[in-house]
Amino acid sequence: MTLPNGLTLETARAEADRAYELDRAHVFHSWSAQAALQPMVVAATAGSYVWDGAGTRYLDFSSQLVNTNIGHQHPKVVAAIQAQAAKLCTVAPQHANDARSEAARLIAERTPGELNRVFFTNGGADAVEHAVRMARLHTGRYKVLARYRSYHGGTETAVNLTGDPRRWPNDHGNAGVVHFFGPFLYRTQFHSGTEEQEAQRALEHLEQTIAFEGPGTIAAIILEPVPGTAGIMVPPPGYLAGVRELCDRHGIVLIADEVMAGFGRTGKWFSIQHFDVTPDLLTFAKGVNSGYVPLGGVAIAPHIAATFADRPYPGGLTYSGHPLATAAAVATINAMTEERIVENAAHIGENVLGPGLRELAERHPSVGEVRGRGVFWAVELVRDRETREPLAPYGGTSPAMTETVAAAKAAGLLLFNNFNRIHAVPPCTVTEAETREGLAILDQVLKVADEHANSAG
Repeated sequence: MTLPNGLTLETARAEADRAYELDRAHVFHSWSAQAALQPMVVAATAGSYVWDGAGTRYLDFSSQLVNTNIGHQHPKVVAAIQAQAAKLCTVAPQHANDARSEAARLIAERTPGELNRVFFTNGGADAVEHAVRMARLHTGRYKVLARYRSYHGGTETAVNLTGDPRRWPNDHGNAGVVHFFGPFLYRTQFHSGTEEQEAQRALEHLEQTIAFEGPGTIAAIILEPVPGTAGIMVPPPGYLAGVRELCDRHGIVLIADEVMAGFGRTGKWFSIQHFDVTPDLLTFAKGVNSGYVPLGGVAIAPHIAATFADRPYPGGLTYSGHPLATAAAVATINAMTEERIVENAAHIGENVLGPGLRELAERHPSVGEVRGRGVFWAVELVRDRETREPLAPYGGTSPAMTETVAAAKAAGLLLFNNFNRIHAVPPCTVTEAETREGLAILDQVLKVADEHANSAG
């Protein structure tokens, strides 16, 4: 047997054993208790699949960390990185280079409104850091409002903006962040019965929060138009337009965090484009080049950019607009356009993945709700559909969830999971056949979750 990268199975196993040994001896993993880890060694990848060191193939319904939007080892992107490495590997950010310039043009063409200036970063968290810094300097204010059930990154400012439990060990209450509840009808904080009520009441709550905090103290509101890690809660009609109006009324900068939902994931280039709203700043990373080389950035509206026309912007990074990363972005965006990959994501979501997940929900009592767009879906697992008791507690896991995720891996399916949810987030390039393959495996996997739901009921 030969893996897609040309390795024989014997060689792959030997390399995997060595990689695992060195990992356990020297690598410090993120978000983990180090002693408990048993990481899978990935030996090869191609398209929608990954292979471990034993040669076992897995359908990647996680897109790793929801970032391989263009799939694994896309030949056009690999070739672009190779060509750029031969031409110009690196250059200091004060110098212009053709890869960065072209990447900025392509991104600006696809962002909503006139977000036509791009500040490049190394990833999503530092994009959020710089967007917040720009908003604070532009307004002369300090506070930032962010919603509960959100994730904005692991750096100091970004993790304090985050509205999930990863913030707690890092939050000392002095970061200038105020959290608010966004709309989420399935677990509404506002006792709503309809999407219309949820949108109205969530906006009233936000308006009241702004009033109580003092509009003149608030630099920005940051939100994921469609929250990712927190649960893929598509906002009800009118909500984001209402947030935009509140920001305009009070001179508050609106930051759209598109790090996970951007670049085709929801079936549009950016998820906020589903709602005809233009933010003042838009952060991106992940799908901009599918993570082939680390890259993120901030797309900036003209009135924010004008603040720094004659006043230096006090921020930068050694690798801002790195040629290898931006060359990968150019190749990715061009391939997505030429191969209609964004349109494929929309088609798969509307005609295959969404209907398939809803069908599974009808058959499996452990499924409380499915929700999403494009190739960006969450399956909410519960012990009881009536009470909506989650299969794992907020901020934690449970034996039921552990067994469910393990069953998926044993069946050859990699899932993204968080608390009581599993996320179906394959690459935007996923085919109808691959999607149905994943749904068929998931149908069997949910029987494991059903055992816990039935016993609880």
